[in-house]
Formats: sequence, structure tokens, C-alpha cells
Amino acid sequence: MALVVQKFGGTSVADADRMREVADHVKRTRSRGDQVVLVVSAMGKETDELLRLADEVNGEPPGREMDMLITAGERKSIALMCMALHAAGVPADSFTGSQAGFETDNNHRNAKILSVDPHRVRDSVDKDRVAVVAGAQGMSGENNVTFLGRGGSDTTAVALAHGLGADACELYTDVSGVFTTDPRVCPGAKRMESISFDELLEMTAVGCPKPVMRSVEVARAFGVPLHVRSAFTWEPGTWVVEEDPDMERAIIKGIVPDTSQAKVTLSGVQDQPGLAAKVFRTLAEASVNVDMIVQNVSENGRTDISFTVPLDDLEVATSTCETLAETLNFAGVMADPDLGRVSVVGAGMASNPGVAATMFETLAEIDVNIEMIATSPIRISCVVSEADVDRATVALHAAYGLD
Repeated sequence: MALVVQKFGGTSVADADRMREVADHVKRTRSRGDQVVLVVSAMGKETDELLRLADEVNGEPPGREMDMLITAGERKSIALMCMALHAAGVPADSFTGSQAGFETDNNHRNAKILSVDPHRVRDSVDKDRVAVVAGAQGMSGENNVTFLGRGGSDTTAVALAHGLGADACELYTDVSGVFTTDPRVCPGAKRMESISFDELLEMTAVGCPKPVMRSVEVARAFGVPLHVRSAFTWEPGTWVVEEDPDMERAIIKGIVPDTSQAKVTLSGVQDQPGLAAKVFRTLAEASVNVDMIVQNVSENGRTDISFTVPLDDLEVATSTCETLAETLNFAGVMADPDLGRVSVVGAGMASNPGVAATMFETLAEIDVNIEMIATSPIRISCVVSEADVDRATVALHAAYGLD
């Protein structure tokens, strides 16, 4: 008998029919002799609707009240999901994040899990019941309800699997696993049978939307077996493992397109110690996540610094840098939102020469100009025009033999 944590996202529990399908799925899993703990997200676009209502009431709502509001979506889901399970003849108990033992910090809208003590969930499972846990939420040390952020249900499921010592954590999504690239962009994309934690972490860091990067980090840190699979079929998905057995054969595992990036350039910056530190510390304090950074060669004691930020952070990053321009005496701030990024990821590249050359030659052959480059031991990322991202992805997918 195995203990399995199964997580279903918003599209999988979007309405009564979908919930009944999930209930049937759980019932069939139990018929194999397995015990199930279920983690669910808010229904469909419920979170978006709650955010819209909050914005109508208050353009800058208090973080504590936003967390109280947003987490209501998951509480609604767990109650309805338990009702669907009971209707299917499966005994079930619902638990909020705090009832499931999730203690977090007090960082509203994006709380971090500090510890998990799922003894109530364990008690439910020991009584041969299905524990249905609300995703993406917990309770802070100040006894405030907290929200783990978008995609936090994945992290809830993985942390719960670790806390329970589960045999596997299954993340059910609207796709059938992790693909070699976005199948909407490249028809030749293939589902991978397995991928290493390191490779998937790199892919999620540069734009692969599922699963959420935080959940992969937790799974790797605690050795939680992870299975990414479809919520709509019984077919096997992609197993995330410590070391991919196919690593020797696959130099590149995936091509990741990303159009959620923007570039900020600071021109005429004085080339002196501590100035860049001041710029990026101020951006960090404004909660701007900086990714790729390039500094040009200094001329006449001045240089240009370019960096990428999430498109959603561009306005804050630009206004922050414009304020700094006055105090730090650099020439100007330029913002470019029409950028994208394409990345190649694979653990095999560390021991195989020519990966970078193939990438640059392929992009040159289709006349795609590279604006910035960043590398890690198993990843190369190029910033290009947003209009070129899709065709660059298709060309690279073919160039590395992933078709």
C-alpha cells in the first residue's frame, strides 16, 4: 500500500463536473490499494475574480486582508471536493492550510513555508479517509492566514508529501507532463519520460510554467518523488528524478521560450566601486527580481548597465532607477518591454563542447539578433526580440535533434 499526494489545479476543479471526475480518479486510485491525500487549488478563475473585486474596493488593499480573501477560493474548493468524494462513496475530510499544519512567515501575498506538522492529515488517512487540503495557504506565527503566492498549491503538495513521508507526489495539470518545449509553439515537442531535478529547476527558472519552481526546489531538497501528469487521462507523465538515466544520450533536454521579460538599461553610469551594489540593493528592496545583467566596457569613467526583469516589474524597476539617476548622477534610464528569451537546458552540455556554438549558429541562420547572453553549467539563455522567440524556439528544437 502506497501513500500518494495528488494535487489538482484550478482547471481540474473548475466546475461540478470536473470535481466529480477528480472524485472518480481518487476512487480508482484507492481501488488499487493506495491511500490518497488530495491538494486542490481554487476553482477555475476564482482567484482572478477575487483579485478583481479587491481592486474595485481598494486599489491598495492591506496584505493581511488580501490573504484572507484570496485563500477563501481554496476553502471553497476543499468543501465542494469533499462533498463530491462523499457522493462517490469515498469518506473524506477537508483541511485548511493551518489545519493541515502549515506554519509560514508573515510575508503576505507570497509567504514562505517554515514548517509542516500534518498530524491531523495523518490521523484522517489512518482512518482510511481521504484528506483534502487547501493549497497555497498556511498560518503565520502571528496567527494570520497567509497565501503562498500564485502556483502555491504545487508547493503545498510537495511539502505535505515530505511531511507525511509519502511514496510519491503527483502534480496533475492540463498538460500530460514536461515537454521538450512548448507544444503550442513547436508541433514537434515531445513529452519526456523523466528529467533530473537540476534540469527542471533550470527550465522553470527561465520560463517553463509548470510545475512551479518553488515546488521543484522543495522536492529536490527533501528527495520527494515527483510525477507531473495530466488531470484528464491515466497516461504516465514525467518523473522528476535525482539523476536522469538518459543523461548520457540527451545533451539538451529542452528549449524554453519566455516572453515575460523586459530590459532596463542605465546609461552613463559612473564606473566606481559600490554604485552597482546601490542600484541592485534598491531594486531588491522594491521587490524587483533581477535576472540577467550585462555591463559594458567603461569609457571615460562611464559605462552602461543592462538587466532583465519580469515584465510585470518593469514599471516599478523603471521608476526606481529614474529616482536613482538623480541621486547617483547617471545619464538616463531606458526600458524595452518588447523582448523575449529562449533557453537551451541539459545536464549533458557540461561535458559536450559545441552546444553554445550550435545555438549561436542556428540563431544566425534565421537572422535572429542576440541582445544578451547568460549561462550556467547546464543552461544557455539568449535575449532576443519578442517577435523572434517562437521561430527561434522551433529552429533550436530541430537543431538539437529534439524533433
